[in-house]
Amino acid sequence: MTRILVVVFFLCVCAFSGSAQQIKRFNPDTVITITLDSPVVIRAARLSTQTFINKILNDTSFYQAFRDMMHYSFTAENRIFTYDKKNKVEGKIYRKIYHNNQGPYKMQFLTKQDSGKIFKKNGKYQLYTVEMFDYIFMNAYNSDFIASMDAPAVKGKGSNESYKDKLKTLIFRPGHPIKGIPFIGNKTAIFTPNMRQYYDYAFSSAMYLDTIPVYRFKVSVKPGLSGWTKDDLMIKELVTIFDKRDLRILGRYIDMKWDNLAFDFDVQMNIEMAPFKNGETLLPTKITYQGNWDIAFKKQERASFLILHKGYKKEK
Repeated sequence: MTRILVVVFFLCVCAFSGSAQQIKRFNPDTVITITLDSPVVIRAARLSTQTFINKILNDTSFYQAFRDMMHYSFTAENRIFTYDKKNKVEGKIYRKIYHNNQGPYKMQFLTKQDSGKIFKKNGKYQLYTVEMFDYIFMNAYNSDFIASMDAPAVKGKGSNESYKDKLKTLIFRPGHPIKGIPFIGNKTAIFTPNMRQYYDYAFSSAMYLDTIPVYRFKVSVKPGLSGWTKDDLMIKELVTIFDKRDLRILGRYIDMKWDNLAFDFDVQMNIEMAPFKNGETLLPTKITYQGNWDIAFKKQERASFLILHKGYKKEK
């Protein structure tokens, strides 16, 4: 079951602000903010649905953006909120961290605040979701989370190493199957001939960050499907933002939902990039998540996150 938890967690992130124990959960719009052209007209030669699918399946620029963080110093603001069954804020974490990559990597906490139900008596986090967030997003820049996606699997490595491999596939290679995940391993492969019959594919012209011309490619569950068929589709929507000039991926949003006797989850995640160094380098600037999931015989987990990266400075 732990393996399922990891998978579900790394498919999402969300923005929220409030006072623990006093206000109810607020679900922000996790969809990437863009402005669609009006009227929407696509005139690019030889541009088709398959063009975008091929780019998603073969893209390395999105993954490279995370790797390139190792060459920059920057400030990260991380906000985490956890909720009870009535969606009231139960715990709150705020971290402002300076990631210094000038010379040997150093992580400096500028602000560190916790309130509410965050930790167990043994000092570990109450929720597995928060534990994984803390490990990945506060240590990703100095860990093997961003090691080569093409590195061969290491036989006999521990379960945590296996989990991280699966997380990298979920984030950086959507549309590919994930081996070793009970019930849902093949449901992420939404571009196979068998799965494509259940989805609509549409692309449009838009503006991103008010100044960058982009294509918005949206994959969504077809309307009119039977309830049984619709419930069996784990990925409800996948939106990818492509730079018109070179088709690099600038943003990605995913909406997932699954429900069976063993577990259920409902999560949305959004990742946004921005160009730096005269547009040559893409770097992550915003990650948001909101999600609920429930595993049989485990405590239900409800959380939302906001991650902002600011002040990138080239170091090496």
